[in-house]
Amino acid sequence: MDRSARHLLSTAYRRGELSVVYPIARGSAPLLAVIAGLGLLGERLATPQLIGIGLLLVGIIAVTLPQTSGRATLPALLTGVAIATYTSIDRIGVRLTTPWLYCWLLTALIGIGLVVSMRIGARYSPGLSRSALATQPTWKQSALIGILMWGGYLLVLWALSLGPLSVVAPVRETAVVAVAVWGVWRLGEKRGAALKLSGALATLAGVALLAA
Repeated sequence: MDRSARHLLSTAYRRGELSVVYPIARGSAPLLAVIAGLGLLGERLATPQLIGIGLLLVGIIAVTLPQTSGRATLPALLTGVAIATYTSIDRIGVRLTTPWLYCWLLTALIGIGLVVSMRIGARYSPGLSRSALATQPTWKQSALIGILMWGGYLLVLWALSLGPLSVVAPVRETAVVAVAVWGVWRLGEKRGAALKLSGALATLAGVALLAA
């Protein structure tokens, strides 16, 4: 599921601007996770947190409007659906066992899947496989990336074992604001900049209320 989300996110980035795609993908995910938590897992939220859901919707709409072509919107939203789905599964998984064991099982399954997919790729597309291997990072870079990725993911699993999905999932996406600001400020994505930043701030306010 995580690999599907990454593929959809890559597709969205090829079609739209960073400051639009990232807030849609990462902003819609907590909203969908909240719906899953309330509707499927029976979680309950206070009134300020319900207001936060409304602010998240406003923020997502605000960062979507400047994307006049709309070509990036669908894959970005599908990314949010994928993220919300595997986060909901994670919430159930860590309640059935310990976070570290659940993380280890996922790592083992993903590792097996990678080995199998690489063998299949090498068999049917040997030239493509050699080209991909030539662009791989060094083992030190790979180790650092792996530690950061799985360390962060383990922290999320730990949080899900302690708190409800409808609170943890929104707090996880606070990077939406930083990415929207970065895209406008450093990458020169000026079209609809005021609307994008306003939407990012609304999303942050919604996250804050959801976590209250």
